[in-house]
Amino acid sequence: MKSQYLQFEQSLANHIKARFPIIYITTWEEERLIELIEQMVNDGDYFKFKKEVFQWSVTKGLEKNGEEEKPELKNSISVLEHIEAYKDDAVFILKDLYFDLKRCCENHPNQTLIRKIKDLVYNLKLSEYSKTIVIVGHDVFVPDDLSKQICLMDFELPNNEEIQKVYKDIIDANKDNEKLRLRVNDEDLKKLSDAASGLTLHEAENALALAITRDGTLSLSDIEAIKEEKKQLIKRTGILEFLSPKIDMKSVGGLNNIKNWIYKRSNSWGSIAKEYNLPSPKGVLITGVPGCGKSLIAKSLSSEWNLPLLRFDVGSVFGGIVGSSEANMRKVIQTAEAIAPCVLWIDEIEKGFTGIGSSGDSGTSTRIFGTFLSWMQEKEKFVFVVATANKIDLLPPELMRKGRFDEIFFVDLPTPIERAAIFNVHLRKKLKNDKILEVDFTEQKYLDVLVEKTEGFTGAEIEQVVISALFEAFDQRRKLTFEDFEKSIENTVPLRITQAENIQAIREWANVRAVSATSMKDNQDENDIAFISDIPEDAKPSPNNSSKRGGRTIDF
Repeated sequence: MKSQYLQFEQSLANHIKARFPIIYITTWEEERLIELIEQMVNDGDYFKFKKEVFQWSVTKGLEKNGEEEKPELKNSISVLEHIEAYKDDAVFILKDLYFDLKRCCENHPNQTLIRKIKDLVYNLKLSEYSKTIVIVGHDVFVPDDLSKQICLMDFELPNNEEIQKVYKDIIDANKDNEKLRLRVNDEDLKKLSDAASGLTLHEAENALALAITRDGTLSLSDIEAIKEEKKQLIKRTGILEFLSPKIDMKSVGGLNNIKNWIYKRSNSWGSIAKEYNLPSPKGVLITGVPGCGKSLIAKSLSSEWNLPLLRFDVGSVFGGIVGSSEANMRKVIQTAEAIAPCVLWIDEIEKGFTGIGSSGDSGTSTRIFGTFLSWMQEKEKFVFVVATANKIDLLPPELMRKGRFDEIFFVDLPTPIERAAIFNVHLRKKLKNDKILEVDFTEQKYLDVLVEKTEGFTGAEIEQVVISALFEAFDQRRKLTFEDFEKSIENTVPLRITQAENIQAIREWANVRAVSATSMKDNQDENDIAFISDIPEDAKPSPNNSSKRGGRTIDF
């Protein structure tokens, strides 16, 4: 069967025909790649004459067509010497050479191996026979001494059609089993394979088999079982976390400007958007006051767009082994693109990219940052990046250039209208049991007082006001009263006091560089005047622009 990866096949065939001596292909799917190479090399569409294909490993030596050819060749030097002396056109797939190259990258150089590879590259170019070495590894381990001699290629994870074929094969193989109930049509099969995107064929097969064995049934409901298996596999990388947020935009009080921006771009990566010749959105950078809804927007966006959400901790990329940090970043990008379309959430991005350009880590952070920037600029698959930052001034200016993110949004302290909306969300969510309520606190007369008393509170502080009030009532096993809310508010020291200077500095930065996440109709002038009215004199920031909210207000 002809592979779906025609672009990869054609590129690999061209490299072999151009007589590239050594090609290093990164993949987790060794067997699938070997099968593809064997099919390709014997396909008349690519090569006029057939080539022999050999496989080598440290356990079986050299093999051809699944049979032992030279079992005594168990080390790297011996097989390279055999390749050099071999007198015919051939492709040699070396499955374990990358282990020796990895050791060379980890400050354990094997000078004999490096010299042998350098000499072999030169000899293969001049040989009368067309011989190509294909190194297979799960990641790139190329010593600096060989960086100019080895060509690198990536073998992508299977696409939807390949996963569908495997799933169909499983169904066909079990259709006569009376103990199994297979209740899927072609459309269901496509949705199941979509859910398994980002997995290797082996992992996708395991996920489906596990879903079937749980209840003896295969149906569309098994999508959740496949997603759960995928979540565990991604979690094992230690870098990305697969989240399943159960909140939507209705759970976000206020911030209507950014919400409208998100609504208008729903499904903008699909086929209909292509009819309008629209580019897919790249992402947003959200900065502002801590506790005002930046992370909530990232989670609710995933639910609104019905896309998988991956959380990326930039700090976890950095490893102790030389080259491992760069490899981890490539793994993040590869995994995100394999699961695309998806949302990649980078929380507090400034913590990962602070100090770029310093010499303390031999340039590792600069290289990782450069890789991330290049990918942000050039990525073709739909991975929507949501980056949040509390200290925007710590970020490198290159990250905020147009073309990386579609927009930079500023989230300020909530206005009265937004505080009312936030109270509504939390009151309705937490006060569902009428038996513990003295009155209906969502009535406008109570909301008005709560809004007035919580001037300058963040969304997180408002949530804690509700929770603390509930604890007051719970402690005495009585109904919740309005006095409980008042006591909770009085006992709260808001960020507008403890972080007054920092908030003012963020506002001044955002006033000319970012778009306000609050809509114009919610951003009323009378809401802006009293930001520092209750702050002690010695804690007040400079009076310049003290009443001005940060961020340009644009109604999308």
